Amino acid sequence: MQMIIVDDEAHWVDNLSTTKPWHTLGIDVVHKAYSAQEALQIMESHPIDIVISDVLMPEMTGIELMEKIRESDQRVKCIILSGYSDFEYTKEALRNQAVDYLLKPPTDQELLGAVKLAIEQLETEWGTVSSLERTRHILRENMPFLRGQLLLSAFRGERLPLDEWERRLDSYGLPYRFGECALMLVRMEEEFGQYRNNGQHLMEYAIMNIAEEIFGDFAHAWGVKEEHGYLAFLLQFKENPAIAGKESSLEKAAMHLQAKVKQYLNGSLSIVMTDSFDFPNKLSDRYRHALAYFRQIVGDEREFVIRAGDLGGGATNGVLDVIHAPPVLGALLEAGRWESAEEKLTEVFAELDERWSDSWEHCLEAGYLIASSFTNYCHRHGHTLEGLLGGDIELLRTGEAFASIGKLRNWAFGALGKLKETASNDVKDIRSVYVRKIQSFVEANLRLDVSLRALADHVNLHPTHLSKLYKIETGEGVSDFVYRLRMETACHKLKTTDKKVYEISMEIGYLDPAYFIKVFKKQYGQTPQEFREGH
Repeated sequence: MQMIIVDDEAHWVDNLSTTKPWHTLGIDVVHKAYSAQEALQIMESHPIDIVISDVLMPEMTGIELMEKIRESDQRVKCIILSGYSDFEYTKEALRNQAVDYLLKPPTDQELLGAVKLAIEQLETEWGTVSSLERTRHILRENMPFLRGQLLLSAFRGERLPLDEWERRLDSYGLPYRFGECALMLVRMEEEFGQYRNNGQHLMEYAIMNIAEEIFGDFAHAWGVKEEHGYLAFLLQFKENPAIAGKESSLEKAAMHLQAKVKQYLNGSLSIVMTDSFDFPNKLSDRYRHALAYFRQIVGDEREFVIRAGDLGGGATNGVLDVIHAPPVLGALLEAGRWESAEEKLTEVFAELDERWSDSWEHCLEAGYLIASSFTNYCHRHGHTLEGLLGGDIELLRTGEAFASIGKLRNWAFGALGKLKETASNDVKDIRSVYVRKIQSFVEANLRLDVSLRALADHVNLHPTHLSKLYKIETGEGVSDFVYRLRMETACHKLKTTDKKVYEISMEIGYLDPAYFIKVFKKQYGQTPQEFREGH
């Protein structure tokens, strides 16, 4: 938990931040701010939980600071310190939900008690937000979507360890066991076309409900609309079903589904069912097999129930698996997940070595997909593959890169390394551009608002992201740069001009000359006037 102490009197801030046993209350970090503006800048880049603020400060009062905080965060807890027992201040503090209003100097018991109360309020509020009941409610609302996404991911070939499958099936309330399952693909025929732009999803929902009702007497039916437009159902018999002939019972239920949809929804269905297979290991294979059956066997035929048998010639037995399984190579490149991209290529070539060592066509297929992913990445980021690879592009042009698995492996990993290096340089260039924009803006507008928020708005970045980016690139924080530039500019003006101290104060962004003098003396050990006289 983090806290900030705000007061224009430095001795109060330094004393309260360093002499009190804040760690005993669970406060990990105590920030110091000598003005309300400085406090707001710190709060833009740090997750502050508690604010202890003086009520009377130049530029902005503690009450006004609370109002600013409330504009963006209602949960931050504020404690007001004041040397005045003023009812109006107290009333305003309470209106802005201050935890307490303490008179200076507060006793340790009063101060620690107020902070403890703030912590208790925070824990209660965040406890409510993250409560188990709320989480369960949100989970229940999103359960159909989560179940559907899990099944779709499995169709696409995403591999999950068995213990992760168990965890998700249990979390999503899916009563499935590992082992024997069947898959049913349902195609809605042209009668449903009239609903394509108005009510299609209602028709799909109705068909799923009818299917669950019909199959529910003896089997679990987990349904989802897949990416090709079919309604897909994973079917598994319940424990000890009181039914004979499992395969025929599924076909009979599918025909029953057809009849009820025709009767109540005035539309026809075509249905392909698979033989039993091992779930979840063979789910993706059986799904692709059922798709191929619809495409090759069913074609334009309609309104029937058919079992997906052998397609002949092992049509789906020679398909590359790893390179098509999510996450695909292109998505990993676009996300900048370079280590994962390397692992993906390693798995691709392991599959080629193990299963297709004698197949030039599979090597060619993998090579084209890899080269296509690399080229797409380059074009999306303002480069050309030829520009990045140089002479290595000839291996692609001549087809030499596809001549063998070994040559393709060497070319692919070499090209990936160059893409990664270019991406790293692009990031550095982009950071440098942002840093130059920030520094130029601050130098030209030092007398104006150059807070972290204002700078972030200027370059269209989130304040926290901007703060981290600037720190990585320059080694100092944005506020440190602004402060340093203000002090250096002040020194230069004191040495080279006859301007009054208050004029210099205004020109470098300090509206209160007294505060400027205090900050300057803290930095250089002497007042601005003493500095001028010494130089």
